[in-house]
Amino acid sequence: MFIDIVKTDWLEVLDVIVRSILSLVTLFLVTKMLGKKQVSQLSLFDYVIGISIGNFAAEMTINTESQYMNGIVSVVMFGLVAYIVSIITMKSIILRRYFMGVPTILIQKGKILEKNMRKVKFDMNDLLEEIRNAGYFNLEEVEYAIMEANGKVSVLPKVAYKPVTVSDLKLNIKQDGLVANVLIDGKIMPKNLENMHKTQAWLEKQLKQKGYNTYENILLATLDENDKVVIYEKNLDLKPHDIME
Repeated sequence: MFIDIVKTDWLEVLDVIVRSILSLVTLFLVTKMLGKKQVSQLSLFDYVIGISIGNFAAEMTINTESQYMNGIVSVVMFGLVAYIVSIITMKSIILRRYFMGVPTILIQKGKILEKNMRKVKFDMNDLLEEIRNAGYFNLEEVEYAIMEANGKVSVLPKVAYKPVTVSDLKLNIKQDGLVANVLIDGKIMPKNLENMHKTQAWLEKQLKQKGYNTYENILLATLDENDKVVIYEKNLDLKPHDIME
């Protein structure tokens, strides 16, 4: 093994390093162009594009006999195609249905639609698993189950099994607001403070009132719309200290 390391072509290793960096940068830029989508939200078309781009990037990194530009152009071209398709599918329902797919009803009014299940290559075990993932362990509780274009199954329970809501109970409950992380790992987040219409001086004053003259030992501090600050210290059990203005 030591002999193999000695005989390594370090120029080729350097070439792979450069190719890896170029590949990573290209993938990052193309991904930024395509927007934020989780894997679970990808349509079949997005999935195919993603696999192809990943393959091109790997080929560009490992195959030292190919030109850098070959891989870069391939990744960029597939990225552009995906971007163009995303634009045109926003403008055309027909093209959107073709490229992104349409939802498929698997259970309708409590009845399983076998034809539609065969259409999406689903068997009973697949259906039962998705129903359980949605929180329902008895098919009797399900009124509708729909497979979305991204493959995820959405479930609408029967009225008798729907969770009780605040509206059902006719309760007057105040809407919760956003909570901002204003201090993370001992470092103040000025942008988050600004979004909450507060200053660093204001935050430091609140911390001092609670006995924190410095904030190096603070793991996390959050601020809500009611000016409530919650502090979590480093290396201690999670014990929030509330500070009200």
